[in-house]
Formats: sequence, structure tokens, C-alpha cells
Amino acid sequence: MIFSSYNFIFLFFPVAFVGYWVITRFFGVKYAKIWLVAASLFFYAQGNILFLPILVGTLLFNYLIVFFLERVENRSRKAKVILLLALVENLGLLFYFKYYNFFIGNLNNVLGTDFILKSIILPLGISFYTFLILGYVIDVYKGRSKRSTFLDYSVFVTFFPHLIVGPVSRHDEFTLQLREEGFGRLNTRNVMLGILLFSIGCAKKILIADPLITHAQNFYNVMGTGNFFESWGGVIAYTFAYYFDFSGYCDMAVGLGLLFNIKLPFNFESPYKAVNYADFWRRWNITISMFFNEHIFKNIFHFGNKLWKLIFATLATFLVSGIWHGAGWHYIIWGLANGVLVCIANIMTIKRKKVPAWLGWFFTFLFTLLTRVLFDSNSMSQALGVFKRLADIRLLFASAGAFWGQCVTYIQGNVWVVILIVVGAAICFFAPNTKQISERFEPKWYHAVFAGALLTVSLFFMGQVSNFLYFQF
Repeated sequence: MIFSSYNFIFLFFPVAFVGYWVITRFFGVKYAKIWLVAASLFFYAQGNILFLPILVGTLLFNYLIVFFLERVENRSRKAKVILLLALVENLGLLFYFKYYNFFIGNLNNVLGTDFILKSIILPLGISFYTFLILGYVIDVYKGRSKRSTFLDYSVFVTFFPHLIVGPVSRHDEFTLQLREEGFGRLNTRNVMLGILLFSIGCAKKILIADPLITHAQNFYNVMGTGNFFESWGGVIAYTFAYYFDFSGYCDMAVGLGLLFNIKLPFNFESPYKAVNYADFWRRWNITISMFFNEHIFKNIFHFGNKLWKLIFATLATFLVSGIWHGAGWHYIIWGLANGVLVCIANIMTIKRKKVPAWLGWFFTFLFTLLTRVLFDSNSMSQALGVFKRLADIRLLFASAGAFWGQCVTYIQGNVWVVILIVVGAAICFFAPNTKQISERFEPKWYHAVFAGALLTVSLFFMGQVSNFLYFQF
């Protein structure tokens, strides 16, 4: 079950929402939280009920970890052993489901062995809820967080808006809201803003992302026949598709959270307006970037260290980011390429080397398109093939008329895709993002009209909806 589906909008969510507030009104917040956990587990089970025991087992195991961590001295030897158990359990599960076949395949290639690959299905959301839990466990280990009640902890981990693809919330920031006096009271502003954000996210996904995803995937699936313009069209389409798909999901998640008086963090802040790559990664998938910064970068680099340490910490952080995103060498190269680009941006800042903002934006967006090829390809060989076609302008010198004729042919054959790219670009480069909309929001009648129009139009196209791209991570 996904947010942008009839089953979710007309069945699951109304029952979960009405049930939550009815239980709050007549039985109190405690039982409403229990209802929310039960509804969230039901929601998760719709993906594949066989993976529900893994989620529940991980939930229980790590609460025991936190229970024992609070009974030993912070950062002591005993605490380190307990933390190690948590790392082994969480990262071990992630390794098995996500990287086992990749590891065994490469081992066979290098050593000439013939270990058999397993038929493994990646549990939905495991990459994200693992980070939710690990962040909490590490904070308790370092003395930055305290153990909450099991019920509040369960709501934090299983809360269905952020369970599958984030955003990755911090435990203390999340559970503090569960204890606030106004938590169990229906907030009209939150409801109106929540509906607006959900409608915007739904429109992003269905009206813009899905058609662009179809076009881009068709290009990559038949890669080898695309000319210069078809290649750039496919790459640009996927670049905008990923943004509207992922940010659309996160907008819906934030909107749904507000309907329960829970404020989830925004995960995007106009990333395609960035003027350098360090700026880009402060705007894209913000909560995951903060997780890697907190738990990898800051454990390697400390204020006052030399430049080489900064470079090493940055590359190590993005190497881990690449590995986290997927089991494939193209993801690893993608991570390192982003690390190099962030290093260049940081060095320019340290050396006080400035370029005009428009030029910085141009090269940042250009390299975003090029690194996207590494991310979207199925392998390094396919990525290299796409790069070759992106640079193939031999026809321009042989016959300029034929070259530009290909451009006209591509536009004529993909008018709707080109329109969506232009509309998507206008939104990305000139429109306010949902964080800015939320900060300025004051309930008005036209917000209701706008949200209703977006959701109504989205519903007409919902029958063709696809899974969110980040479900595979």
C-alpha cells in the first residue's frame, strides 16, 4: 500500500485517522498511541506480511539494548559491548538482505569460487527504519538521549508516514511531541496544512514524476539505440522524476504527520537551486545526509584538523552513502563522485575562491545530471554507454541539419514529456518549496480550493500509479 493509491486514501487512512481521534476523545492518548502502532504495523504488513516479524523483532531487540545501555556508564567497556550487539544485529540484517548477493558475486569473480547466490527479497523500509533505530541507540550510548516508554518508542519506529522511506526523524524530537499537552487535541491549522502538503506531494508523484519515470525507464531499458537528444531527454527526465517522486513522498509523509499533530522534518529544500555540491547535499535528502554527517563524518573530522582529514572524511562519508543506496559498483562510484565534488566545493570555500552564482548553479546542476547516470544505470557498463551517447555530437559536424532534425523529431514524439520537464524545471528553480510554504502558511479558503483541485486531478490518474523509486533502497 502506498500513499498515492485509492486503498490508502479511501480505506486505510480514513479508518486510521478517525479511529485515532475517536479513541483519543473517549479513551485517552495512551490507547490512541496503541491504535497508531497497530495501524502502522497493519500498513507495513500490506507490503509483505513475511517481513513484519523482522520489523517487530528489531523493534523489541533494540529496546532491550537501550534498556541495558541506561544501566551502565556512558561509553564504558560494557556500553561498547552492548552497542556492538546493536550494530551487529542492525547492520547484519541490512547486509544479509541488501548486500549478501553482491558480496558473494564479487567473491566468486575475484577468487573463482562458485558460491550459490540466494533468492533474497529486500524487506520494505529496512534501510530507513534501521537508521531510525540506530540513531536512537547511538544517542543513548553517548548520553545524548534517554530511554522513552516502550509505547512512545514503538510509535517513533513504526509511525507509518515515515516508516518506509523516511524522513529519518530523531527520537527525542519525535517523542517530545508525543508528551506535549496539545498532542491529543485536534489542531485545525495542522489539519489544513497537512491536507495541503499531502495534496502537493500526491500531485508531484502522480502528475509529474510517474510520466517522467516511464519515459526515463524506457530509455534505460532500450539503451543502445538512443541518439544525443534521446539520451539527454532520458537523463533529464530521470533527474526531475527522482526529485518529484522522493520529495512528493516526503511531502505526503509530513502532511500525514501533521494530521496526527506530529511534525516530521522536511527532507528537501530546493536542491536544484544549489550553487555548489556542498550546498546541494545540504538541500537533498536532508535527514539521511545529517545521519551520515553525524555518525561518520564527525567521527573522522574534527574542527582544527588539516585539509587532508577533511577530504578523507568527506570521501569516506560519501562512499558509505553510495554503498547504502544500493548493492552495485555504480552506486559506489556515484558516492565517490559526489564526495569529490563536495571536496572541491569545500576547498573553494576554504581558499575563498568564488565564482558567479549563476555559473556555480550551472555546473552544480550539470554534474547532478551526469552523476545521476551512475545512480540510474543498472551497471557501470550501461552508465559508460549513456555517457558516450551524451557526448556524441559527431552528427552535428557531419550534417547540422540532420542533427537538429533529430532534436525536432524527439520533441514532436515526446511533447508531453518535454512539457512536464519544462513545468518541473519551473517549479524546481522558481517556485517556493514546501518548507517555505509551511512557514508562511495561514489557513485561507483558497488553500482548500488549491488542495482539493490537486487531489481531484491526481485521483483521475491514480490508476496508473507506480511504486516510489526509493522503495528499492
